[in-house]
Parts: sequence; structure tokens; C-alpha cells
Amino acid sequence: MSLNKVQLIGNVGKDPEVRYLDSGVAVATFPLATTDRAYTLANGTQVPERTEWHNIVLWRGLAETAEKYVHKGDKLYIEGKIRTRSYDDQNGVKRYVTEIFGDNMEMLTPRSAQTAVPAQAQPASSASAPAQSENNPSDDLPF
Repeated sequence: MSLNKVQLIGNVGKDPEVRYLDSGVAVATFPLATTDRAYTLANGTQVPERTEWHNIVLWRGLAETAEKYVHKGDKLYIEGKIRTRSYDDQNGVKRYVTEIFGDNMEMLTPRSAQTAVPAQAQPASSASAPAQSENNPSDDLPF
């Protein structure tokens, strides 16, 4: 048995970039920052704050929700899987990219702080929906 599950709470680094595949499927990508706070060890050694940047990928309904409601600076909860892919750059050097494919997203920024969200926006809990993979033909999700 194996398990590939990631849970992140962090801040969006820039507005999501959303593209639509030829089939009409939406894909959103954006960076998410998680930060470990600075602390001092018992012996007085100070450990500085550390920020990790995660490449988030959302599909279908989650991507469309991100396009409408997620903005730079928002705090999000993302649950998903780690995926690593490689490609050859312009010089033929193999590069690796690690991404988080989101299955669930909850918006944690209060609505009052989200200036672009209309009053009739869905509550954060309804933004939680399983993301569909590109190969899954289940396009009839209501969101």
C-alpha cells in the first residue's frame, strides 16, 4: 500500500494563471508559500524563518473557482498529491518540476478581505471538490 497526500495552508504568491485545453478543460497554476516561523533553541541558537514555495495545479471546477475567486495574498488550504515531471530545456538540460495537484481547496481569507469576490460567492466549503484529471471524462460537475 502507498499514500501520496499533501496538506498545505499558505498564501498565494500571484494570481492564478488559467488556460483552457482544446477540450475546454480548465487548468489553473499558481505558487503557494508556506512559512515556518523563526524560533530559538534552548542553547540560544536562533533558527530563521523559512519559506517554501509550492507549484499548485488545479483542474476543471477547482481551476474555474480559482480563476474567479483566488488572488495574490489570499490564504488557502490545499489538499492533493505530489507529482514530479521532467522536461529538456532549450539547451537540452533535463529539468525537474515538482507540483501539487490539488484535489481539494478551501479559501481561508475572510470575504471582507477579498475585494473581488461578489456577495453571492459560494462559501469556502462548497469550493471543496475533487479535481478531475485530464483523462477523466467526468465533465458534468456543477462548478
